[in-house]
Amino acid sequence: MKIAHKNIGVNHPPFIIAEMSGNHNQSLPKALQLVDAAHAAGAHALKLQTYKADTMTLNINDREFRISDKNSLWFGRTLYDLYEEASTPWEWHEEIFSYARSLGMIPFSTPFDSTSVDFLEKLDAPCYKIASFENTDVSLIKLVASTGKPIIISTGMATLAELSEMVQAARDGGCKDLILLKCTSTYPSLPINTNIKTIPHMREMFGCEVGLSDHTMGVGVSVASVGLGATVIEKHFTLARSDGGVDSAFSLEPHELNQLVVETERAWQALGAVNYGPTDAEKKSLAFRRTLYIVEDLQEGDILTSDNVRSIRPGLGLPVKHFDVILGKKVNRQVIRGTALHWDLIS
Repeated sequence: MKIAHKNIGVNHPPFIIAEMSGNHNQSLPKALQLVDAAHAAGAHALKLQTYKADTMTLNINDREFRISDKNSLWFGRTLYDLYEEASTPWEWHEEIFSYARSLGMIPFSTPFDSTSVDFLEKLDAPCYKIASFENTDVSLIKLVASTGKPIIISTGMATLAELSEMVQAARDGGCKDLILLKCTSTYPSLPINTNIKTIPHMREMFGCEVGLSDHTMGVGVSVASVGLGATVIEKHFTLARSDGGVDSAFSLEPHELNQLVVETERAWQALGAVNYGPTDAEKKSLAFRRTLYIVEDLQEGDILTSDNVRSIRPGLGLPVKHFDVILGKKVNRQVIRGTALHWDLIS
C-alpha cells in the first residue's frame, strides 16, 4: 500500500511516524522546530492530533473528570485542562502541514470527531489515524473510512472482538488501505507489557499491514517489532524531554529518533529471506575455511599421517571431513610443506 509518496509493506523499510502531540508547548515556532528536527532525524511522517478540549470532554473539575491515578504522569489534572494544554490550535495546522510537505514529509493527524475530520479534509490530509481511546467509536471509524483515505488504527486495550468490529467498520465504510498498530495504552509503557508477538498474529487474523505505536522508553521495542513484521512505527517526539510538556516524559529526542530510523531499517534489512549456504557476499570468505594441508616436506611414496597432514587455514585443500579417509595413503610425488592436499596427490 501507499501513503502519499511512500510505499508501506514488508518489502519496504519501516514507515516512521514522529508524533508531535502537545510537545509544542503551545508555541507555533516550536512546533515548526519539531517539524525541522523530525525531518533531520529521518522520520517519514509527522502526526498531529486535531481536537478541542470542548469536543473531548466536559469542563468539570472533580469526580471522574480529574485524574486520580497517583501513578499517572498527569495525576491531579482535570481532563479539560490537560486537553487544552495538549491540543494543537487548528489555525496552526495549515502552516505545519505546508512546512512538512515542503521538506518532503507526510503530515497527517488524528481526528477525534466529525468536525475535525471535516477540517482535515480541507487540508487534504493524505491519511488518518484513530487513537486507541477512540478505537471502539465505530461511527468515527466509518466516517473516516468514507473519505477513501488510508486509515491507521491504534489497538490499545482492544479485545479481539473489538478489533474485529473496528476492522469491519473500516471496511464497511470503504477503507481499502488499513494499518493496525499494536499499542499499549500506558504512558510510558514497559517492555514487559507490550506483547509484540501479537503483531504477526494480528496480520494473519486481519490481512492488513501491522505496526507498533510505541510508548516505551528508547528504541529497543520498536526495533524488535520490525523482526516480527511491523511495517509502521509511531513514536512521540520532543526537542528535549527537559522542555516539559504533556508527553515529553515518554517522547524521543532528535538523536534518539534518528537512532530509531537507522536501527529499524537495519532490522528490516537483516530479515532478508530464508537462506542456507554462502551468500554472494560470503563467497570470498570460503577461501579462509580450514582445509587439509601438507605440513612437512614429503617424498614420493611417503605415507600421510596426522603428523604431516593438518587441518589449517586457508581453504584451498580438501575438506576436513576427508581427514580419516586420507590417513595411511601415499603421496604420488614430491610435495613441499604448505601444499594444499588434493586427490591428485594421493596414490
